[in-house]
Amino acid sequence: MQIDPMLEKVIFSAITLIGSYITYEVLSHFIKRIGTRLEIDLTVIQVLKEIFKYTIIALAITIILNTWGVNIGPLILSLGIVGIAVGFAARDTLSNFISGMFILAEKSFRVGDTIEITGQRGKVKKMGFRVTTMTTPDNKVITVPNSAFSKSPYLNFTTMTTRRVDLKINIPYSLDLEQVTPTLLNAAGSLPWACPKPKPKILIKELDDAGVKATLSVWTTKPQKVGEYKTKLAQRVKGILVEEPEGKEKN
Repeated sequence: MQIDPMLEKVIFSAITLIGSYITYEVLSHFIKRIGTRLEIDLTVIQVLKEIFKYTIIALAITIILNTWGVNIGPLILSLGIVGIAVGFAARDTLSNFISGMFILAEKSFRVGDTIEITGQRGKVKKMGFRVTTMTTPDNKVITVPNSAFSKSPYLNFTTMTTRRVDLKINIPYSLDLEQVTPTLLNAAGSLPWACPKPKPKILIKELDDAGVKATLSVWTTKPQKVGEYKTKLAQRVKGILVEEPEGKEKN
């Protein structure tokens, strides 16, 4: 029984698409497994997966076009001419791609780092050719074009092994500054996550009607937990800074 040529082309095209999808999934699994075994950075793994994805898509399209008798030679030439015409429209995409390559090469941040750019802060979940995806502490998803990182300054909160936890405090005038300062420093230094070096310190900012404005600083080796540790630091020093009501004797 002879199969209709048109049906044969449809079946072959469908097989090509299915085969391309399976090939990509197998390669993705292989890349992830090898990358984990060789301890390759997750950012590099994601970029490699995207390279294979677009390569497989291009090959699949080429095979299908050939199956349907489309001569890709003139098509490539015409696409080249059209590409020049639309090049200006695609310059943002190209800029994002190049910026992504620079980020990868310079390792200014990677997947898992907590960064902040243009007032948006989050944990890097994925780095692609065009965009970087982050999640905020309240689980919102932020998509940032890669070119933004070459145009705007950004902060990486986890690139260093240690980071300072700063807490703004107000020391009432009713408390003796010379006595309360070492008490605050001892309380901060006794926290299990506080680094012994550099030692905690207090920086006096200003004097106002409410008391002495100061900043209590403690260093930690877990930059990703600065927000949590700031809360614990506040809880530890709160009792020390409570002003005694007038007329009440201290025990």
